[in-house]
This record gives sequence, C-alpha cells and structure tokens, in this order.
Amino acid sequence: MSRPVRALVDTQALHANLECVRTAAPQARVLAVVKANGYGHGLLRTARTLRTADAFGVASIDEAVALREAGFSQPILLLAGFFYEDELDTISSLRLHIVVHHESQLAALERARLDRPVYVWLKIDSGMHRLGFQPERAAEIHLRLCNCAQVEPEVRLMTHLANADARDDAATPDQLGVFQRAVEGLAGERSIANSAAILGWPQTHADWVRPGLMLYGVNPFTTGVASDVGLRAAMSLTSRLIAINHHRRGDAIGYGGDYRCPENMPIGVIAIGYGDGYPRAAITGTPVLVSGRRVTLVGRVSMDLVTVDLRNHPRAAVGDEAILWGSDLPVEEVARCAATIPYELLCRVAARVPIHEV
Repeated sequence: MSRPVRALVDTQALHANLECVRTAAPQARVLAVVKANGYGHGLLRTARTLRTADAFGVASIDEAVALREAGFSQPILLLAGFFYEDELDTISSLRLHIVVHHESQLAALERARLDRPVYVWLKIDSGMHRLGFQPERAAEIHLRLCNCAQVEPEVRLMTHLANADARDDAATPDQLGVFQRAVEGLAGERSIANSAAILGWPQTHADWVRPGLMLYGVNPFTTGVASDVGLRAAMSLTSRLIAINHHRRGDAIGYGGDYRCPENMPIGVIAIGYGDGYPRAAITGTPVLVSGRRVTLVGRVSMDLVTVDLRNHPRAAVGDEAILWGSDLPVEEVARCAATIPYELLCRVAARVPIHEV
C-alpha cells in the first residue's frame, strides 16, 4: 500500500467558483488562469472542469501544447509571452496568443517569417514594475504591432495590478488611471482585472477578466477566507493518524526538541511532511483536523511526518483521517501560520502525492 497522503480536488467547487467570476463580472469574458499545473490541482483536470471559460492563461508553451493536444480549442494565452524566438513557429501553428511586454519580443516578431500571424496582447506597465512597456510608449508599440505582418490585426491591451488584494489601497485606482490614459484612443479589447480586482474593483473589469486564485476557492484578499467572498475550496490535503504516543511533562518532541510537553500528554503522528508539500515553516499551533476535530501542530515539520497535540481529542485513534487544509480548514489560515500565501501551498503539493477527484 502507498502512503495515505492524498490531494482531493472537488471539481464541482471549481465549476461553482467560475460561476462566481461570471456573476461578479457579467459583461466580461473570462480567461481562466490554469498555469502551474492548475495551481496544483492538475492542468487538464482543471481545464476540463472550466471548459466553459472563454480562454485559458498559462505560463509556458509546454502547458499550452498539453491543452491543445487534449483537444481544447479556446484561445490560450502565454502570460509572459515567448521565451525563445524559435517558439514562434509552434505558437503560430497552434494559434496561441502571446503577451508582448518587451522590446526583444517585438523585434523578434518583426523579423520573423511565420506561416500565419499570431495573436498579441500588448502589456503596459501601469505601476507593478515587473513586466510591460512604459505607458508613454503604448501608442508607439501598438502601432508597430498593428503594422507587423506577423501579428493578427486586433491587438489586445492589458496590464497587471500589484495591490488589488488590499481593498483600500490607492495603488489600484492609480494604476487604472495610468493604463486608461496610456491606451486612450487605441483600438483593441482591454484586460486588467485579476481575482482580487474581479471581486473588489469592478471598475477594472473591462473586456476580459483573468481569474486565477479565486477559481481554486481561495480568498484573494489580504485577509479573510474563501467563504467570506462566496468561494468554495477546491482542494483538500489529507492523510492519516499513524501513531499515538503518550509522553511525560518535559519530553522534547521531534527534531531540535523545539517543543517540550507542558504536561503528560498524547502526541499524534500524521503521515505527511515537507516532502509532500506541507510547509516546513508551519509553526506550533498550526491547526489540523483529526476526524473532524481541530488539534494543533507541535514541533518541527519533518520530511514525511508531523506531530500534533491530542489533549483535546481523547477519542482520536490510529487510522483517523487528518485534513491539513480543505473546505473545513481554510488553506488561508494554514498559510498565515507558515508565514506564506495560499498560492505557494497549493502549487507546492509534491508530485508523489496522488490527486483524486471527488
């Protein structure tokens, strides 16, 4: 038998979260972001579940090829564009869409000789200062793309928001203003909103929205959990209690002896660890569900095991299900205990963990 660790993906939750996007932004088309193996949920599984999305967003040409080979005909956008010039032939043949954010990409397109032109989304840096052309160059770059024989006639316009997850941050309206001024008078559909902007900044919806995290049932704001904004967690990370040991007051638990028992107490051992993607940085006090009851992590996370305080769960038994995060234990809460973000926890579930649909 294999280890008891499992990631369970609720496809109905994925579908429900897509409907939340459509309810929040009813006039916009939806580009569902399925990069990073569908945020750990499985690329093809996620895309099949979200097949009514108007387009998909991916991070690499490999992800795009996998979607095309699986029969998906929707537009597929390479969110960082192409990395190597020789990818353009594949992009052209598969009718992929690309983000163009840098002079080197534009120059490669201008010297390319493709069988058919490619679809381009011109990215403007409105304030995130990561990728994108400076706003004052928007008209110039747009004209060059429109005049490029290797580019389809309609050039879409996009930007990315840095602080949309903070509902009261002035950076978002500032970025929106920069983008609107930069593209004023330019032809082409617009795309601005990520998950947080879809829910919190309706003025950014434009023609296309680009949900990512919210599709997977995670609250995209800096505070709160999925249920606060009407989303359903799509992944549960589960394992089993494999031992219960009774220790004396003062006994040190696990590597380094960071935790010492404050009294005689039962310690449970769960078969999961950082080798499975559970965060090593999770601190003592991080919640875990054992047969439906909350207990807390104690001591350091090991590669294959964690230990939990069972003092408030006298009926716990070897073999009981343990939920590390899921619908009844928000991944947002676990992420805060590990000083990280839900994105990282979902994306880092290890390849050795089987994924099952429920």
